[in-house]
Amino acid sequence: MNMSSNDRTVTLVDTTLRDGMSSVSHQFTTENVAAIAAGLDRAGVSTIEVAHGIGLGASSIQYGFAAATDPEYVRAAVDAVDNADIAALYVPGIATLTELQGAVDAGISTVRVAVHCTEADCGQQPIEWAKDQGLNVMTFLMMSHKLEPEALAEQAVKVDSYGADVVYVVDSAGALVPQQAGERVAALRSAIGADIGFHAHNNLGVGIANALNAAENGATFIDGSLRGLGASAGNAQTEVLAAAFERAGWHTGVDLFGLIDTAEHVVAPLMKEPQIVDETALVLGYAGVYSTFFHPTKRAAKKFGIPTREILLELGRRGVIGGQEDMIIDVAAELAGRVYETPEVAAV
Repeated sequence: MNMSSNDRTVTLVDTTLRDGMSSVSHQFTTENVAAIAAGLDRAGVSTIEVAHGIGLGASSIQYGFAAATDPEYVRAAVDAVDNADIAALYVPGIATLTELQGAVDAGISTVRVAVHCTEADCGQQPIEWAKDQGLNVMTFLMMSHKLEPEALAEQAVKVDSYGADVVYVVDSAGALVPQQAGERVAALRSAIGADIGFHAHNNLGVGIANALNAAENGATFIDGSLRGLGASAGNAQTEVLAAAFERAGWHTGVDLFGLIDTAEHVVAPLMKEPQIVDETALVLGYAGVYSTFFHPTKRAAKKFGIPTREILLELGRRGVIGGQEDMIIDVAAELAGRVYETPEVAAV
């Protein structure tokens, strides 16, 4: 469903209950999920993403254990809404089709398949499987800043050919500025027939501006989260997106004050701390490092007595991507000038 160039309509997709999980250590309860989903639904948000912060199947010692299972979260959201579609994030290599089937059984109608921007072919199996099940499929090209627009569009052509309904430019590191966001969306718009989405992180403080420029260049699906809840500095703030797009002459179909009420009275009391652009978040975006490295890097910095900025800058120089969180400890240990040993090695 591509919009004509003079149809200034965007669809806001909310990810408070997935990306936002990263800010609360994946500890939203099913009751929390139901309350937030109900508020979003009343405000007219048509797609609500729900799962562990890293996606389906990620509840583990490596990524952090969630307070409930993914199917339990999905069922809580499905039961709480009257109109919204419930979506879940699927990352090949973390989730399997078994976990995706469990989410389908729990009631999702949309799956968001997330692949690193250079590895679109990793999405073929889950995209084609999901389409066979009748699901709506949105595909994330994560860390989109790592490819120039034309190269990113080549990857988008692949996921488009697999059947994706929406292909997202995903600024996983919050490293893009508005011109760069717009250029990538424009390149996709000229290359594929699927709709285009944009997912912002706010590490450089330009998440809203990036989303606005993405829409001006052809994105019709825009992600946000209430109060900006999300990894590192958080996401573009859903209620601010609604207001900013309205002021810019776009139609979103959502109730701004309904979003504000849910953000203020349901989400805000559950937040551990405000979403801000602190030193770690800023340097993470500047260095182009995956947003979920935020808390592990802070912990490693404290453990090894190394400034977080030094760890992040080195991780950026090494070009790490999501799934390489183990490199945080390696880099911190190297910078501290000592070899990190496991207890078994140390015992020998």
